[in-house]
Amino acid sequence: MTTIAIIGAGPGLGSAVARRFGREGFDVALVARDAARLDALADALGTEGVNARGFAADVHDPEQLRAALDRAATSLGPVEVLQYSPLPRWDFMRPVLETTYQDLIAPVEFSVYGPVAAVRQVLPGMRELGRGTILFVNGGTAVVPHPDRAGTSIAFAAESAYARLLHDTLVAEGIHVAQLVIPGAIVPGHERKDPDVLAGTLWELHRDRHGFRHFADDLDG
Repeated sequence: MTTIAIIGAGPGLGSAVARRFGREGFDVALVARDAARLDALADALGTEGVNARGFAADVHDPEQLRAALDRAATSLGPVEVLQYSPLPRWDFMRPVLETTYQDLIAPVEFSVYGPVAAVRQVLPGMRELGRGTILFVNGGTAVVPHPDRAGTSIAFAAESAYARLLHDTLVAEGIHVAQLVIPGAIVPGHERKDPDVLAGTLWELHRDRHGFRHFADDLDG
């Protein structure tokens, strides 16, 4: 049995992805900061037949994140799918002329150091399996920078570049890397941005293994 590790797991998209991949036979490692919330989410998923466990870690602490993923692989099995989809903090979204270099430290930790640490932790296991999928989920500022959201615009651009480099480099090893851009908010009931619909899209990116950048909805600008 193999595992999907969902970094940034919560009751919305993370829960929906856990259910979707769980139906396909994956065990689910839920990674986020709040251990109690993760345990409650894992219990709820368990009532639906999904084998899920929580592993608490803060994406701003690369060593903590690596340790959580190591525990997940030891407890559940090798990580075949890694999804990096934590929600950025609101204080990342300052106007560009009000943004100092100190304001960019946390966004870069969030969007660069965290993904690099996570990928390097799970990559040996994927190579041993001979397959794997790495899914990056970003907002629209990853593609169209916004002057009032400088932190995410800058950090998501760096994350996108890293993801694209991985896509081009790992394809020969049978490891697929894809980015799903979700413009605006995730909206329950929306025909394209409902959590269950997005979970289905992410499953298809793993299953079909084609292309790098995909859009959940049309960009505003």
